[in-house]
Amino acid sequence: MMFRDQPVRRAARLAPALVLSALLLSACGASAPTAPAPLSDEARAAVTDKAGAPREQLAREIDDLFARKGLGETRAVVVMANGELAAERYGEGYDADTRFVSWSMAKTVTAVLIGMLVADGLLTLDEPAPVALWQRPGDPRAGITLRHLLQMRSGLRHTEAGDPPYESSEVRMLFLDGRDDMAKWAEEQPLEAEPGERFEYSSNTTVILADIAADALADSDDPETRRRAVTDFLEARLFGPLGMDSMVPEFDASGTLIGGSLMHATARDWAAFGEFLRRKGRAPGGEQLVPSRWVEAMVTPSPAAAHYGLQTWLNRPVEGLEFPHPLFPDRASDKLFSLIGHMGQYVLVAPDRRLTVVRLGHSDSEQRRAMLRQAADVIELYPER
Repeated sequence: MMFRDQPVRRAARLAPALVLSALLLSACGASAPTAPAPLSDEARAAVTDKAGAPREQLAREIDDLFARKGLGETRAVVVMANGELAAERYGEGYDADTRFVSWSMAKTVTAVLIGMLVADGLLTLDEPAPVALWQRPGDPRAGITLRHLLQMRSGLRHTEAGDPPYESSEVRMLFLDGRDDMAKWAEEQPLEAEPGERFEYSSNTTVILADIAADALADSDDPETRRRAVTDFLEARLFGPLGMDSMVPEFDASGTLIGGSLMHATARDWAAFGEFLRRKGRAPGGEQLVPSRWVEAMVTPSPAAAHYGLQTWLNRPVEGLEFPHPLFPDRASDKLFSLIGHMGQYVLVAPDRRLTVVRLGHSDSEQRRAMLRQAADVIELYPER
Protein backbone atom coordinates (compact mmCIF):
# COMPACT_ATOMS: atom_id res chain seq x y z
CA MET A 1 0.00 0.00 0.00
CA MET A 2 2.89 2.33 0.82
CA PHE A 3 4.29 2.00 -2.71
CA ARG A 4 0.91 2.60 -4.31
CA ASP A 5 0.38 5.79 -2.28
CA GLN A 6 3.78 7.31 -3.15
CA PRO A 7 2.76 8.77 -6.59
CA VAL A 8 -0.34 10.30 -5.03
CA ARG A 9 1.64 11.96 -2.23
CA ARG A 10 4.31 13.13 -4.76
CA ALA A 11 1.63 14.68 -7.00
CA ALA A 12 0.12 16.40 -3.95
CA ARG A 13 3.50 17.91 -3.08
CA LEU A 14 4.12 19.05 -6.70
CA ALA A 15 0.70 20.61 -7.19
CA PRO A 16 1.46 23.94 -5.42
CA ALA A 17 4.73 24.28 -7.37
CA LEU A 18 2.94 23.69 -10.67
CA VAL A 19 0.30 26.26 -9.80
CA LEU A 20 3.00 28.78 -8.83
CA SER A 21 4.89 28.11 -12.08
CA ALA A 22 1.74 28.64 -14.14
CA LEU A 23 1.04 31.91 -12.30
CA LEU A 24 4.59 33.16 -12.90
CA LEU A 25 4.39 32.32 -16.62
CA SER A 26 1.07 34.12 -16.82
CA ALA A 27 2.44 37.15 -15.02
CA CYS A 28 5.41 37.33 -17.40
CA GLY A 29 3.16 37.06 -20.46
CA ALA A 30 4.73 33.72 -21.42
CA SER A 31 2.80 30.81 -22.77
CA ALA A 32 3.50 27.14 -23.07
CA PRO A 33 4.90 26.10 -26.46
CA THR A 34 2.18 25.13 -28.90
CA ALA A 35 2.26 21.85 -30.72
CA PRO A 36 2.98 22.08 -34.46
CA ALA A 37 -0.04 22.05 -36.73
CA PRO A 38 -1.00 18.61 -38.02
CA LEU A 39 0.54 17.70 -41.36
CA SER A 40 -1.77 17.48 -44.34
CA ASP A 41 -2.23 14.24 -46.24
CA GLU A 42 -0.40 15.89 -49.16
CA ALA A 43 2.61 16.67 -46.97
CA ARG A 44 2.77 13.12 -45.62
CA ALA A 45 2.32 11.56 -49.06
CA ALA A 46 5.37 13.46 -50.36
CA VAL A 47 7.73 11.25 -48.34
CA THR A 48 8.47 7.70 -49.46
CA ASP A 49 9.30 4.64 -47.37
CA LYS A 50 12.95 5.14 -48.43
CA ALA A 51 13.19 8.58 -46.83
CA GLY A 52 16.54 7.87 -45.18
CA ALA A 53 15.54 10.30 -42.40
CA PRO A 54 12.65 10.59 -39.90
CA ARG A 55 9.61 10.68 -42.18
CA GLU A 56 7.54 13.05 -40.05
CA GLN A 57 10.37 15.58 -39.80
CA LEU A 58 11.20 15.34 -43.50
CA ALA A 59 7.54 15.84 -44.45
CA ARG A 60 7.34 18.89 -42.17
CA GLU A 61 10.54 20.53 -43.45
CA ILE A 62 9.45 20.04 -47.06
CA ASP A 63 5.99 21.34 -46.20
CA ASP A 64 7.63 24.50 -44.86
CA LEU A 65 9.31 25.02 -48.24
CA PHE A 66 5.84 25.20 -49.77
CA ALA A 67 3.84 26.84 -46.98
CA ARG A 68 6.07 29.22 -45.02
CA LYS A 69 5.72 32.91 -45.83
CA GLY A 70 8.69 34.82 -47.11
CA LEU A 71 10.27 32.01 -49.14
CA GLY A 72 8.63 32.75 -52.48
CA GLU A 73 6.77 30.14 -54.52
CA THR A 74 8.08 26.57 -54.39
CA ARG A 75 6.90 24.63 -57.42
CA ALA A 76 8.80 21.36 -57.04
CA VAL A 77 10.95 19.54 -54.50
CA VAL A 78 12.69 16.21 -55.09
CA VAL A 79 14.97 14.59 -52.52
CA MET A 80 17.25 11.69 -53.41
CA ALA A 81 18.87 9.96 -50.42
CA ASN A 82 21.31 7.07 -50.69
CA GLY A 83 20.41 6.78 -54.37
CA GLU A 84 16.69 6.34 -53.67
CA LEU A 85 13.72 8.66 -54.11
CA ALA A 86 13.15 9.96 -50.57
CA ALA A 87 10.54 12.65 -51.26
CA GLU A 88 8.75 14.38 -54.12
CA ARG A 89 6.19 17.16 -54.04
CA TYR A 90 4.75 19.76 -56.44
CA GLY A 91 2.92 23.05 -56.13
CA GLU A 92 -0.49 23.66 -57.64
CA GLY A 93 -0.37 23.52 -61.42
CA TYR A 94 2.87 21.51 -61.57
CA ASP A 95 3.57 17.78 -61.55
CA ALA A 96 6.12 15.10 -62.35
CA ASP A 97 5.71 15.73 -66.09
CA THR A 98 6.28 19.50 -65.95
CA ARG A 99 9.44 20.68 -67.67
CA PHE A 100 11.07 23.41 -65.61
CA VAL A 101 13.40 25.96 -67.19
CA SER A 102 16.97 25.69 -66.00
CA TRP A 103 18.07 29.28 -66.23
CA SER A 104 21.70 29.19 -65.11
CA MET A 105 21.58 25.57 -63.93
CA ALA A 106 22.28 24.87 -67.62
CA LYS A 107 25.84 26.12 -67.11
CA THR A 108 26.78 23.02 -65.16
CA VAL A 109 25.40 20.79 -67.93
CA THR A 110 27.56 22.71 -70.41
CA ALA A 111 30.59 22.08 -68.20
CA VAL A 112 29.95 18.33 -68.42
CA LEU A 113 29.65 18.61 -72.22
CA ILE A 114 33.04 20.33 -72.35
CA GLY A 115 34.52 17.69 -70.04
CA MET A 116 33.43 14.92 -72.38
CA LEU A 117 35.05 16.68 -75.34
CA VAL A 118 38.27 17.16 -73.36
CA ALA A 119 38.21 13.45 -72.46
CA ASP A 120 37.68 12.61 -76.15
CA GLY A 121 40.77 14.65 -77.09
CA LEU A 122 38.77 17.20 -79.06
CA LEU A 123 39.52 20.09 -76.68
CA THR A 124 42.42 21.03 -74.40
CA LEU A 125 41.90 22.69 -71.05
CA ASP A 126 44.97 24.92 -70.69
CA GLU A 127 45.71 25.94 -74.27
CA PRO A 128 44.24 29.05 -75.93
CA ALA A 129 40.51 28.62 -76.43
CA PRO A 130 39.76 27.73 -80.07
CA VAL A 131 37.89 30.92 -80.98
CA ALA A 132 38.99 32.03 -84.45
CA LEU A 133 38.29 35.72 -83.81
CA TRP A 134 40.81 35.77 -80.95
CA GLN A 135 43.65 34.16 -82.92
CA ARG A 136 44.42 37.17 -85.10
CA PRO A 137 47.96 38.56 -84.62
CA GLY A 138 48.16 40.93 -81.68
CA ASP A 139 44.72 40.12 -80.23
CA PRO A 140 45.13 40.02 -76.41
CA ARG A 141 42.17 37.65 -76.15
CA ALA A 142 44.41 34.89 -77.50
CA GLY A 143 45.55 34.39 -73.91
CA ILE A 144 42.10 33.16 -72.81
CA THR A 145 42.11 29.42 -72.13
CA LEU A 146 39.25 26.96 -71.84
CA ARG A 147 39.92 26.79 -68.08
CA HIS A 148 39.57 30.58 -67.82
CA LEU A 149 36.17 30.38 -69.50
CA LEU A 150 34.99 27.49 -67.34
CA GLN A 151 36.01 29.33 -64.17
CA MET A 152 34.42 32.65 -65.25
CA ARG A 153 37.74 34.50 -65.33
CA SER A 154 38.17 35.23 -69.03
CA GLY A 155 38.63 38.97 -68.48
CA LEU A 156 36.06 39.78 -71.18
CA ARG A 157 33.74 42.75 -70.70
CA HIS A 158 30.66 40.74 -69.77
CA THR A 159 28.43 42.49 -67.24
CA GLU A 160 25.76 40.01 -66.13
CA ALA A 161 23.45 42.56 -64.49
CA GLY A 162 22.87 46.08 -65.80
CA ASP A 163 21.10 49.20 -64.64
CA PRO A 164 18.98 49.80 -66.62
CA PRO A 165 18.50 46.09 -67.44
CA TYR A 166 19.03 46.53 -71.18
CA GLU A 167 22.65 47.45 -70.43
CA SER A 168 23.22 43.92 -69.11
CA SER A 169 25.45 41.84 -71.38
CA GLU A 170 23.18 38.86 -70.77
CA VAL A 171 20.03 40.76 -71.80
CA ARG A 172 21.70 42.21 -74.88
CA MET A 173 22.98 38.79 -75.93
CA LEU A 174 19.75 36.88 -75.27
CA PHE A 175 17.13 39.38 -76.40
CA LEU A 176 18.62 42.39 -78.23
CA ASP A 177 21.51 42.88 -80.66
CA GLY A 178 23.15 39.52 -79.96
CA ARG A 179 20.13 37.21 -80.08
CA ASP A 180 20.60 35.72 -83.59
CA ASP A 181 24.26 34.78 -83.08
CA MET A 182 24.86 34.89 -79.35
CA ALA A 183 28.36 33.45 -79.33
CA LYS A 184 29.59 35.91 -81.98
CA TRP A 185 28.30 38.83 -79.90
CA ALA A 186 29.87 37.47 -76.72
CA GLU A 187 33.20 36.72 -78.41
CA GLU A 188 33.42 40.22 -79.92
CA GLN A 189 33.51 41.91 -76.50
CA PRO A 190 36.89 43.38 -75.52
CA LEU A 191 38.98 42.54 -72.48
CA GLU A 192 38.55 44.58 -69.32
CA ALA A 193 41.00 42.54 -67.24
CA GLU A 194 43.91 40.21 -67.85
CA PRO A 195 42.74 36.65 -68.65
CA GLY A 196 42.68 34.60 -65.45
CA GLU A 197 42.96 37.61 -63.15
CA ARG A 198 39.38 38.23 -61.99
CA PHE A 199 36.17 36.28 -61.42
CA GLU A 200 33.11 37.67 -63.20
CA TYR A 201 30.02 35.49 -63.45
CA SER A 202 28.68 35.63 -67.00
CA SER A 203 26.10 33.78 -69.11
CA ASN A 204 27.88 35.12 -72.19
CA THR A 205 30.97 33.14 -71.22
CA THR A 206 29.01 29.88 -71.14
CA VAL A 207 27.57 30.54 -74.60
CA ILE A 208 31.16 30.87 -75.85
CA LEU A 209 31.83 27.43 -74.34
CA ALA A 210 28.75 26.06 -76.13
CA ASP A 211 29.99 27.54 -79.42
CA ILE A 212 33.38 25.89 -78.91
CA ALA A 213 31.61 22.57 -78.30
CA ALA A 214 29.57 22.89 -81.50
CA ASP A 215 32.69 23.69 -83.52
CA ALA A 216 34.42 20.61 -82.08
CA LEU A 217 31.48 18.35 -83.02
CA ALA A 218 30.44 19.80 -86.38
CA ASP A 219 32.79 21.05 -89.09
CA SER A 220 30.07 23.29 -90.47
CA ASP A 221 28.52 26.75 -90.10
CA ASP A 222 25.08 25.42 -91.01
CA PRO A 223 22.80 26.07 -88.00
CA GLU A 224 20.86 22.83 -88.32
CA THR A 225 24.05 20.76 -88.64
CA ARG A 226 25.49 22.39 -85.53
CA ARG A 227 22.28 21.96 -83.57
CA ARG A 228 21.92 18.33 -84.55
CA ALA A 229 25.56 17.49 -83.73
CA VAL A 230 25.25 18.86 -80.18
CA THR A 231 21.77 17.40 -79.61
CA ASP A 232 22.82 13.92 -80.75
CA PHE A 233 25.99 14.00 -78.68
CA LEU A 234 24.20 15.04 -75.49
CA GLU A 235 21.48 12.46 -76.01
CA ALA A 236 23.87 9.60 -76.72
CA ARG A 237 26.51 10.42 -74.11
CA LEU A 238 24.59 12.07 -71.25
CA PHE A 239 20.82 12.38 -71.29
CA GLY A 240 20.11 8.90 -72.65
CA PRO A 241 22.34 6.96 -70.24
CA LEU A 242 20.93 8.97 -67.32
CA GLY A 243 17.32 8.40 -68.42
CA MET A 244 16.79 12.17 -68.69
CA ASP A 245 14.07 11.74 -71.30
CA SER A 246 12.45 15.11 -70.67
CA MET A 247 15.50 17.29 -71.40
CA VAL A 248 14.95 19.93 -74.10
CA PRO A 249 17.91 22.25 -74.76
CA GLU A 250 17.37 25.50 -76.69
CA PHE A 251 19.53 26.86 -79.53
CA ASP A 252 19.85 30.27 -81.15
CA ALA A 253 19.38 31.01 -84.86
CA SER A 254 23.03 30.19 -85.59
CA GLY A 255 22.65 26.69 -84.10
CA THR A 256 24.55 27.42 -80.87
CA LEU A 257 23.31 25.83 -77.66
CA ILE A 258 22.09 28.51 -75.24
CA GLY A 259 24.18 26.68 -72.70
CA GLY A 260 24.14 29.37 -70.05
CA SER A 261 20.43 29.57 -69.41
CA LEU A 262 17.91 27.67 -71.47
CA MET A 263 17.41 23.95 -70.93
CA HIS A 264 14.12 22.41 -69.81
CA ALA A 265 13.58 19.21 -67.81
CA THR A 266 11.39 17.66 -65.12
CA ALA A 267 12.35 17.94 -61.47
CA ARG A 268 13.17 14.22 -61.44
CA ASP A 269 15.56 14.65 -64.35
CA TRP A 270 17.29 17.56 -62.62
CA ALA A 271 17.65 15.25 -59.64
CA ALA A 272 19.09 12.55 -61.90
CA PHE A 273 21.74 15.00 -63.11
CA GLY A 274 22.59 15.95 -59.53
CA GLU A 275 22.95 12.29 -58.60
CA PHE A 276 25.20 11.74 -61.62
CA LEU A 277 27.54 14.43 -60.28
CA ARG A 278 27.31 13.02 -56.74
CA ARG A 279 28.51 9.70 -58.16
CA LYS A 280 31.43 11.52 -59.83
CA GLY A 281 30.22 11.09 -63.38
CA ARG A 282 28.75 7.61 -63.23
CA ALA A 283 25.37 6.52 -64.58
CA PRO A 284 23.06 4.54 -62.27
CA GLY A 285 24.28 1.30 -63.82
CA GLY A 286 27.93 2.16 -63.14
CA GLU A 287 28.97 3.39 -66.60
CA GLN A 288 31.51 6.25 -66.32
CA LEU A 289 30.07 8.95 -68.59
CA VAL A 290 32.69 11.61 -67.88
CA PRO A 291 35.98 11.01 -66.06
CA SER A 292 35.71 11.28 -62.27
CA ARG A 293 38.66 13.66 -62.27
CA TRP A 294 36.60 16.05 -64.40
CA VAL A 295 33.82 16.16 -61.82
CA GLU A 296 36.48 16.67 -59.16
CA ALA A 297 37.78 19.63 -61.18
CA MET A 298 34.24 21.01 -61.43
CA VAL A 299 34.02 21.18 -57.62
CA THR A 300 37.55 22.49 -57.03
CA PRO A 301 37.68 26.21 -56.17
CA SER A 302 38.89 28.62 -58.83
CA PRO A 303 42.00 30.63 -57.92
CA ALA A 304 39.89 33.77 -58.41
CA ALA A 305 36.76 32.64 -56.46
CA ALA A 306 36.72 30.06 -53.68
CA HIS A 307 32.96 29.56 -54.07
CA TYR A 308 33.09 28.66 -57.77
CA GLY A 309 34.55 25.76 -59.70
CA LEU A 310 33.94 24.86 -63.34
CA GLN A 311 30.48 26.34 -64.00
CA THR A 312 29.44 25.05 -60.56
CA TRP A 313 28.78 26.84 -57.25
CA LEU A 314 30.64 25.64 -54.16
CA ASN A 315 29.71 25.85 -50.48
CA ARG A 316 33.02 27.48 -49.54
CA PRO A 317 33.23 30.54 -47.27
CA VAL A 318 34.44 33.73 -48.94
CA GLU A 319 35.35 36.95 -47.17
CA GLY A 320 34.26 40.30 -48.56
CA LEU A 321 31.61 39.11 -51.01
CA GLU A 322 29.75 42.03 -52.60
CA PHE A 323 26.50 40.07 -52.31
CA PRO A 324 25.37 37.39 -49.80
CA HIS A 325 26.92 33.98 -50.30
CA PRO A 326 24.87 32.01 -52.84
CA LEU A 327 24.79 28.93 -50.56
CA PHE A 328 25.19 28.32 -46.79
CA PRO A 329 28.74 27.42 -45.68
CA ASP A 330 27.66 27.84 -42.05
CA ARG A 331 25.07 25.06 -42.38
CA ALA A 332 26.79 22.35 -44.44
CA SER A 333 30.31 21.22 -45.25
CA ASP A 334 32.48 22.53 -48.07
CA LYS A 335 31.81 19.32 -49.96
CA LEU A 336 28.30 20.55 -50.87
CA PHE A 337 27.97 22.08 -54.34
CA SER A 338 25.08 23.29 -56.43
CA LEU A 339 23.57 24.14 -59.78
CA ILE A 340 21.88 27.53 -59.31
CA GLY A 341 19.39 29.19 -61.66
CA HIS A 342 17.73 32.60 -61.78
CA MET A 343 14.85 33.24 -59.34
CA GLY A 344 15.46 30.23 -57.12
CA GLN A 345 16.29 27.08 -59.13
CA TYR A 346 18.62 24.80 -57.16
CA VAL A 347 20.09 21.32 -57.41
CA LEU A 348 21.94 20.94 -54.11
CA VAL A 349 24.36 18.00 -53.96
CA ALA A 350 25.87 16.85 -50.65
CA PRO A 351 28.16 13.87 -51.40
CA ASP A 352 29.12 13.49 -47.73
CA ARG A 353 25.43 12.92 -46.90
CA ARG A 354 24.69 10.85 -50.06
CA LEU A 355 22.02 13.43 -50.82
CA THR A 356 20.62 15.49 -53.70
CA VAL A 357 17.90 18.08 -53.10
CA VAL A 358 16.10 19.82 -55.98
CA ARG A 359 14.07 22.96 -55.30
CA LEU A 360 12.46 24.75 -58.24
CA GLY A 361 10.26 27.80 -58.05
CA HIS A 362 10.21 31.59 -58.00
CA SER A 363 11.85 33.63 -55.24
CA ASP A 364 13.37 37.11 -55.26
CA SER A 365 16.80 37.75 -53.73
CA GLU A 366 15.51 38.31 -50.20
CA GLN A 367 13.20 35.28 -50.36
CA ARG A 368 16.03 33.10 -51.68
CA ARG A 369 18.10 33.70 -48.56
CA ALA A 370 15.21 32.56 -46.36
CA MET A 371 14.39 29.66 -48.66
CA LEU A 372 17.98 28.41 -48.55
CA ARG A 373 17.86 28.35 -44.75
CA GLN A 374 14.83 26.11 -45.03
CA ALA A 375 16.54 23.91 -47.62
CA ALA A 376 19.44 23.62 -45.18
CA ASP A 377 16.96 22.35 -42.58
CA VAL A 378 16.08 19.53 -44.98
CA ILE A 379 19.74 18.71 -45.57
CA GLU A 380 20.55 18.66 -41.86
CA LEU A 381 18.12 15.78 -41.33
CA TYR A 382 20.74 13.59 -43.01
CA PRO A 383 23.98 12.91 -41.10
CA GLU A 384 27.39 13.49 -42.63
CA ARG A 385 29.25 10.27 -43.37
